[in-house]
Amino acid sequence: MGTSVIAPAAADAQSADPGLNPNQILNVAHRGASGYAPEHTIPSYELGEEMKGDYIEIDIQMTKDGELIAMHDETLDRTTDGTGLVKDHTLEEIKQLDAGSWFNEEYPELAKEEYEGLEVPTLDEVLDQFGKSANYYIETKSPEVYPGMEEKLLETLNEHGLLGKNSPSSKVLIQSFSPESLQKIHKIDSTIPLIQLLWYTSSATLTDTELEQYKQYAVGLGMNHDQIDEKYVQKVRDHDLSIHPYTVNEKEDMEKLLDWGVTGMFTNYPDRLQEVLKSK
Repeated sequence: MGTSVIAPAAADAQSADPGLNPNQILNVAHRGASGYAPEHTIPSYELGEEMKGDYIEIDIQMTKDGELIAMHDETLDRTTDGTGLVKDHTLEEIKQLDAGSWFNEEYPELAKEEYEGLEVPTLDEVLDQFGKSANYYIETKSPEVYPGMEEKLLETLNEHGLLGKNSPSSKVLIQSFSPESLQKIHKIDSTIPLIQLLWYTSSATLTDTELEQYKQYAVGLGMNHDQIDEKYVQKVRDHDLSIHPYTVNEKEDMEKLLDWGVTGMFTNYPDRLQEVLKSK
C-alpha cells in the first residue's frame, strides 16, 4: 500500500479543517528522535528533523511560576538529576538541572559528551529554535494539575505566529488524553486541529456514539498501537477521523499499521518509519 488517504475534518469541526496532505502519512518524531537522544531536548528535536520526521512532538508541563516546559512526566526524577513535581519548581530552578546525562548512563552505546548538562527547554525556546519551518504536535499533559495551561499554550503559539489565518492550520496539532482540555481549546479557537488520545480500548468497546462525540471537537484519535486491530482502524476511518497510533518503533509494526490504513504514527525512530514509507 503506497499511501493512505487522511480523512477530512469532521463536519462538526469543519472550521478546524486540519489542512493535512491527503497523500502523506504523518511521521511524528515522538519526544524528538528519542530512540537516539535524550527525549524532549533540542538535540533530540534536531535529530527528529534530520531523520525526516514531519512533526516535532512536544509534551508540555507547567512550572510553579507558570512557564511551559518540554517534559513528559509530572516529576523531574526520570529525565533530570532533580526530584519532585514540576509544578513545585520555578523555571529558574529547573534550568539548573541536567536533562541529558541520564540518557548516556541508560544507553551507553548511544552516549555523547554533548548530551551531558543539557537543559530542559521551554516551549518558547523550542519554537524559537525551529520557527515556522517546523510542524509541532503538542500534548497538554495533566491539564487538571495546571490551571490556565491551555490559555498559556495558545498565547505562546500566537506570539510565534503559528496560529491564525497567516499560518497553515496543519502547522500545529494539539493532542490530549483530557477531553476537557481539548474542548476548552476548541472553544477558544476552533481552527486548531485537535487529536483525542485514548487509553486502552478496542473496536468492540469503541462505539459509534463515542466517535461522533469526538468529532464535535477533534479531527483524529491517537491510541496505543498494541491495543488495536484492522477493524478498529477502519471503524475510526469510517467516521472520517484521522488515526495516529503511538509509539511504533519496529518496522514490522509500522508496515502492519500502514496496511490497516492508519494516517500517521508516533515513533522514537523517525528514520525507520521514513525507510518503511519509502519502501511502500
